[in-house]
Amino acid sequence: MGWNYALQWLVCFPLELVAASITLQYWHVPVNNAVWIACFWVLIVVINFFGVKGYGEAEFLFSFVKVIAVIGFSILSIVLICGGGPVGGYIGGKYWHDPGAFNHGFKGLCSVFVTAAFAFSGTELVGLAAAETVNPRKTLPSAVKQVFWRITLFYIVSLTLIGLLVPYNNMQLLGATSEADVAASPFVIAIQNAGISGLPSVMNVVILIAVLSVGNSAVYGCSRTLTSLAEMGLAPKFLSYIDKAGRPLLAIIVTSSFGLLAFISSSPVEGEIFNWLLALSGLSSIFTWSSVCLAHILFRRAWKLQGHSIDELMFKSQPGVIGSYIGLILNILVLVAQFWVAIAPHTGSATVKDFFQSYLAVLVVLAFFVVHKIMWKSTFVRPSAADLDTGRREVDCAILVEELKAERQALNQCGFVYRVYKFWC
Repeated sequence: MGWNYALQWLVCFPLELVAASITLQYWHVPVNNAVWIACFWVLIVVINFFGVKGYGEAEFLFSFVKVIAVIGFSILSIVLICGGGPVGGYIGGKYWHDPGAFNHGFKGLCSVFVTAAFAFSGTELVGLAAAETVNPRKTLPSAVKQVFWRITLFYIVSLTLIGLLVPYNNMQLLGATSEADVAASPFVIAIQNAGISGLPSVMNVVILIAVLSVGNSAVYGCSRTLTSLAEMGLAPKFLSYIDKAGRPLLAIIVTSSFGLLAFISSSPVEGEIFNWLLALSGLSSIFTWSSVCLAHILFRRAWKLQGHSIDELMFKSQPGVIGSYIGLILNILVLVAQFWVAIAPHTGSATVKDFFQSYLAVLVVLAFFVVHKIMWKSTFVRPSAADLDTGRREVDCAILVEELKAERQALNQCGFVYRVYKFWC
């Protein structure tokens, strides 16, 4: 699963560089895409050479801009849906009835699961960054809880509003026609349709920042994953090198070098190459989150069987093990639905090429699993015998349990409103 996760980010980095260059086409700048790719590549690499502090500061700035923009867009969208825009009048739920909310029915819905999962990838980076924080016991719980609000704000709310403002058969959408305006996002199209001048360019800048943010996260996530794999003996040893400032320099260089694949965008076969690159990582996030859910389930079982109590844990997931079971089942259902779509697409007839471009990641994960079992002769470990201590920070467990108990007692004595706030934030 480690290599699956590393490949996911390795492929994501060049894809995001190309996406950023395409975003600039909205302004019809007469500059070759390769120039913009080079500029963005240098920017992201420089940020990551500043280590976790550089990554954190850049993401803070990127996230601040994105949050403000999404909140502003959500308010504007509600106004436009209610008919408050310069043109268009009242919209309401018109597009949910004509042309409809679900293109090609349930199978059409299943066909976008992989794209949606790819967009969701990155929320798990909060756990990856915890290893480089000074006091994860204090900072991690708050960061994890904020992921819920980010998903709600960035995905559920904003995409619902987009669905109300832009019908799926809009000719400007990517994939609608061969002449689609690939540089215009649905957010920009919604504002343009409302007849608001100037604001579409502002929104496009925000989208560019969001794309660069993903590229920045790709370098950070992949470099740390490669370093971890090397430390476990599952990747070349030189990737485990960490300098005095705590930066995995060689892993960053390897990841950054892979980003140079973005220059393929100047090639006449760019579409074909990137389709296969995307096939390597299309389902990667599904496997990543399936393994996260399964690991949580098995960890909690091992923790209980080895005589530990939940009160000893520094942070407990709000939905608990039940949430992980639900997540695991949903991820499995997505894999089943994607297999169904791969062998029987909603448009046209299935081909071997289309099947592998949809399901190649599954074969890659299985190949890594089989090779690992054969080469390292690893065996399955019973939860009661699992090693729960290796890799943990050295702390005095007795003192830690007492501190946690005191903190929880202090929280219980606070007012109801404050306790509800701490539960969610």
